[in-house]
Amino acid sequence: MPAAIELRGVVKAFDGIRALDGLTADIEAGRLTGLVGPDGAGKTTLLRIMAALMAPDAGSVTVAGHAAATAAARIHSIVGYMPQRFGLYEDLAVGENLGLYAALRGVDTEAAEGTFAELLRFTGLAPFTGRLAGHLSGGMKQKLGLACALLGRPEILLLDEPSVGVDPVSRRELWALVRELAAEGLAVVWSTAYLDEAEQCDSVLLLNEGRLAHAGEPRGLTRQIAGRSLRIAGVESGRRRLLAEAVDLPSVGDGVIQGANVRLVMSAEADTREVQALAARHGGRLEPVEPRFEDAFIDLLGGGPGRSTLAAGMRPVELDVASAVECRHLTRRFGDFLATDDVTFEVRKGEVFGLLGPNGAGKSTTFRMLCGLLEPSSGEARVAGHDLRRAPGDAKLRLGYMAQKFSLYGLLSVRQNLEFFSGVYGLSGREQRERIAEMIEVFDLGRYLAVSPDKLPLGYKQRLALACALMHRPPVLFLDEPTSGVDPITRREFWSHINGLVQKGVTVLVTTHFMDEAEYCDRVALMYRARVIALDSPDALKASVASEELPEPTMEDAFVRLVELADRAHAERSAA
Repeated sequence: MPAAIELRGVVKAFDGIRALDGLTADIEAGRLTGLVGPDGAGKTTLLRIMAALMAPDAGSVTVAGHAAATAAARIHSIVGYMPQRFGLYEDLAVGENLGLYAALRGVDTEAAEGTFAELLRFTGLAPFTGRLAGHLSGGMKQKLGLACALLGRPEILLLDEPSVGVDPVSRRELWALVRELAAEGLAVVWSTAYLDEAEQCDSVLLLNEGRLAHAGEPRGLTRQIAGRSLRIAGVESGRRRLLAEAVDLPSVGDGVIQGANVRLVMSAEADTREVQALAARHGGRLEPVEPRFEDAFIDLLGGGPGRSTLAAGMRPVELDVASAVECRHLTRRFGDFLATDDVTFEVRKGEVFGLLGPNGAGKSTTFRMLCGLLEPSSGEARVAGHDLRRAPGDAKLRLGYMAQKFSLYGLLSVRQNLEFFSGVYGLSGREQRERIAEMIEVFDLGRYLAVSPDKLPLGYKQRLALACALMHRPPVLFLDEPTSGVDPITRREFWSHINGLVQKGVTVLVTTHFMDEAEYCDRVALMYRARVIALDSPDALKASVASEELPEPTMEDAFVRLVELADRAHAERSAA
């Protein structure tokens, strides 16, 4: 059978820079094709070209037998396209959004009631037909976006990072829906920043700098690094110090923390003698592990970032309290809605503390209260020894905060944002100039200094936000989904900095939907229905849900299972 989409020598340039550079590939019907690559690799440009929303500068594109150059209108009618920031109308209800998009796609809304009912059932949104889109959780919004893209029964479905910012429970549900569509014969292209998702695809297109670096089954790429993935287990000393020493070795191409262990990928043709000696010095043992698609991805693109240059230039942080952050019975109500309910935990000095939970669980509300941006309805919180009710100004000067939706100023340039935030945090004169210069160099912002943050690539916007939060070298750092939507290379870079800062004594609180990032934390609190339902180390949480059917659960397995147990307990209490 002919391919659902044929790409031949596709070229697309913007301002002289080639976003796509002679790309040739086929997309098969009835298969789920993953589209991966670092920021700026050309993924979104390729999706728009396949949707006939943009014309290539050279080459040819054929969609379901129709030439994109001459049959764009026909292609629009057979392709369902869900862009990265899907345009739901938040003041319209779920059913009204479906009706609007049906009209825009030329679907007879009166005759489409059966289709609406089917899509609502398929996505699980039937009980929420009358709810405003703006009041949906992140996962439900993505499901509504998928339903809108499926109007008109398309033959091809193009999804641009549909699971960004979606919790693991909703991500599994969304994945199952799309898998079902592919099984029914649709050609599905799923652009993703989650490499565990890419690993589950039938085939993968890996782009880098506009070129095709790999095409085929994910395990085809993974096989190329067979025997090079290792783990140092049983570490007696600090994991982060061990990781920093490991990534300095010429024989190591990449490394990450994985619970109580350190996972490494060896450089091509390197032997393990250096790593074995390192493991022995730290009281650990070297073990082979199965390679992951992520290992192969990072290796193909040149390896991990190594040590943090930001942390290397910092003096150790001093904090004269044992607990960097404390909250006691923290509760916040918005009218009748209970956003957080009796939340209590403490974060030790120099710890990475993860706050996980489904969308709407109360994570960001808890963060905002701990940063002094939102006053609790009841309870108390202390940061760096300062009570947020009595001395909020002193507390704020001792913390750095990177918000989920950024706090950058779009009317100011990148340099002006750096100057503004450094001034807000009390820096001036020579010290201010030196810190700004340091952040420009560390985060590679030099080429964008005159640009508005609104026009930055996402990865650079995240870099700028982190730079602004770190400008005053705070002893406590709050990161609210800092790597949401960025590529795996940029995520590695962020965590290199975080690990380095923690080694200098900085305390980090982080929220994330990436379950491998939860493994980087010393301890994790899982929030659900506004309460903390579990708090322990990542390995202990995984062990708590192990069973005969699932002897070695992943962090995602633990997340999903603990939420299911909480739902069951809630249902039993309600029945009683």
